[in-house]
Amino acid sequence: MLEADFKYIIDTFFALFSMVLIIFMVPGFAMLEAGLVRTKNVTSVLTINVMIYAVASLAFLLIGYDLAFGSWENDSMSKWAAFMFQMAFVGKTVNIMSGGVSERVRIIPLAIFAVVMGGLIYPTVVNVGWGADMIAGTFLDINMYDLAGSTIIHSTGGWALLAAILIIGSRRGRYKNGKVRVIPASNIPLVVLGAFLLWIGWFGFNGGSVGSISSVENANLVAKTIMNTNTAGLAGAIIAGIIMYARYKLFDITMILNGALGGLVAVTAGPDLYDAYTPILIGVIGGALVVFAVPIFDKLQLDDPVGALSVHLVNGIWGTLAVGIFVDSISFLDQLKGVVVVAVFAFSVSFIVLFVINKISVFRAEEDAQLEGMDVNECGVEAYPEFKRSI
Repeated sequence: MLEADFKYIIDTFFALFSMVLIIFMVPGFAMLEAGLVRTKNVTSVLTINVMIYAVASLAFLLIGYDLAFGSWENDSMSKWAAFMFQMAFVGKTVNIMSGGVSERVRIIPLAIFAVVMGGLIYPTVVNVGWGADMIAGTFLDINMYDLAGSTIIHSTGGWALLAAILIIGSRRGRYKNGKVRVIPASNIPLVVLGAFLLWIGWFGFNGGSVGSISSVENANLVAKTIMNTNTAGLAGAIIAGIIMYARYKLFDITMILNGALGGLVAVTAGPDLYDAYTPILIGVIGGALVVFAVPIFDKLQLDDPVGALSVHLVNGIWGTLAVGIFVDSISFLDQLKGVVVVAVFAFSVSFIVLFVINKISVFRAEEDAQLEGMDVNECGVEAYPEFKRSI
């Protein structure tokens, strides 16, 4: 067997294996969100996650991939494997958004938005950040380094979520007389399971984004990337636990897990560039940002049941800027420009699309439907019929 053929086969397998790990994030988001919402809305959340994967992925196949990369041709691995790896990412942008509007969003308009996100919005951001075919020489032309999508994926989903919350509003009864009404999670074991599925999927998310493992140099780079990814998650979890205990003398497992996810989001922009210790600092700051951002968004009455704005939007921005701070060869101004360009595009286009869809098919469920639960009104199947209660 020729060496070139061997490398082609190995890199194809690596892309497919990484894709499988990333797809594990689909049940990860589903379990995390199902555990954080009330029992009367669990089936709806699970259905939305399944539909997002199906609808956004198909839109990316039919429209988005060509828009993002301009061509299916690939000399280093099977073009089918390259597509599948990229397809695994696309649903995550809508997963981020869907979790943040849980318990009051209707499925059909959200599915329509998933088509637009998978076929247009996300591929355009990918082209701006990774493709650079259609935007060269325009104001969108950026030179941002973002290995696996702190900005391109996580912030894009976060900006879409912010636009959605502004249009859809908060859950019924979430804010009363200027005060936040606590709505506790329904199933902590599912939250833990979902968070760890996401954590495991991140190894394919970031490690696979190196693109090749068929040489000693690339194999070492993949291993370092995965190690740094894990380190940032560890640091984020630890600092979130420390801050929560220092403030409340309690260990809040949901905040600890979101701290870990914040660290993972933050390191995603440059885990291949850092030494073994920098991700600790990046993860610590990322985890702390989650803890402090959650109450800030609540004060602004931006209702986000799963903390997606704090985890994905805030840390997507932080992680991208961190590359410009900690890596000498990367320009901070280039990173900042990339963050701003994606922010303006993703938020404005998402807001316009969501506004138009909302005029055609209203996103927000009626108050009575929210009271009874989205499971009954949207799916006709209750996840926990014997424990249902309307609050």
